[in-house]
Amino acid sequence: MTEKTLNLEGMSCAHCKAAVEEELGKLPGVEYSNADPGAGTVEVRFDEGKVTDDDLKGAVEEAGYAVAA
Repeated sequence: MTEKTLNLEGMSCAHCKAAVEEELGKLPGVEYSNADPGAGTVEVRFDEGKVTDDDLKGAVEEAGYAVAA
């Protein structure tokens, strides 16, 4: 398993947290995600053989947020 912290733009509340975690959780291979609206980050644990960085970014965008560069 790989762990990664992504910086997100636009996340500000518990609803944001839930939306990001829900979309990441839909990806096969994501074992765990924990979004922190205050810090603007999400920690993700995933199987690199099943999930790519682009998959993670796509899930965050599907939730309505952007991964910061």
